[in-house]
Amino acid sequence: MPLGTTLSDAALIERSWRDPEDFALLFDRHAGHIHRYVARRLGDDTADDVVSETFLAAFRQRRDYDTARPEALPWLYGFATNFIRRHQRAEIHRYKAYSKMGVLPDADDAAEQALERASAHAVRRPLAQALASLKARDRDALLLVAWADLTYEEVANALSIPIGTVRSRLNRARAIVRNALGSTDPTTEQTS
Repeated sequence: MPLGTTLSDAALIERSWRDPEDFALLFDRHAGHIHRYVARRLGDDTADDVVSETFLAAFRQRRDYDTARPEALPWLYGFATNFIRRHQRAEIHRYKAYSKMGVLPDADDAAEQALERASAHAVRRPLAQALASLKARDRDALLLVAWADLTYEEVANALSIPIGTVRSRLNRARAIVRNALGSTDPTTEQTS
């Protein structure tokens, strides 16, 4: 078994202080998660750039990592979220386009577009409009929980904010989304 698969993220980062090439193991472990999250928010083309920027920034700041935290994924999502903010206009444009067309604007081929249209149900367009209307900081917190599956504590760590601030941002975001969806909970919607 390769050495990198048995070490925690913190141990890999600490090893990279002495041997910078070990940081590549962290990239191998988490780049896919970060890419999927960013692609959902900004599209595949931009996601490639943001993932590169994320890992470059993380590499440069690896000595500042709190090695008491064994999992680095929330830390990496924090970098990615900061880079996503630089592309905020593109993200909002993406949600608005989706709310109008029912398909994401950068779907690569006709089959993918058809699949997206077939899988889209009534709640997706108002949800996209609601996401576009959120303040960036509220949207970041909501999507880190909903799409990256981070806990409140991990979101607080990723965004370098107190957990109470995470709760208030999520409360605001959820209220706006709930209102946009006519007080329905999209997690309980049934697809036909």
